[in-house]
Amino acid sequence: MIPLPEKEKEILKEVQGDLPLVPRPYAEVAKRLGLTEGDVLDIIEGLKARGIIRRMGVILRHRKAGLKANAMGVWSVPEADIQRIGRMMAEDPGVTHCYQRDPIAHWPYNLYTMIHGETEEDCEAIAKRLSEKTGIQTYRLLFSTREFKKESLKIFT
Repeated sequence: MIPLPEKEKEILKEVQGDLPLVPRPYAEVAKRLGLTEGDVLDIIEGLKARGIIRRMGVILRHRKAGLKANAMGVWSVPEADIQRIGRMMAEDPGVTHCYQRDPIAHWPYNLYTMIHGETEEDCEAIAKRLSEKTGIQTYRLLFSTREFKKESLKIFT
């Protein structure tokens, strides 16, 4: 474990959860911590440069945004094509997540995509488009029926 100065820990506590929904969220973080916005941004950049923060991301609460259907697309992609097909699927605006996983016995799927839509039919249309675009015809859609947990990882509390 890398020891961090208290100021860095305080910033990480602030940015690991929901940021304020304001035009300049880091200015709000800075105000709460008694720093300047520039200080906060410089420290975040330093944490990124040292590999402590890999990236900053946003979680879309898709149900609150009106996207009531979501499906995990599971795809059986020839290993020789996995990089090319994975990039094609990841670049598609209908896909929010795209992962390669090892297939297992009786489950030949090695590429996983997350697809969101207003309806299940929307998700099916996106998957059909992906299939036609990539030529991958062996796939299934696993629709979510209930969400038990969705939250950001919190390391510092």
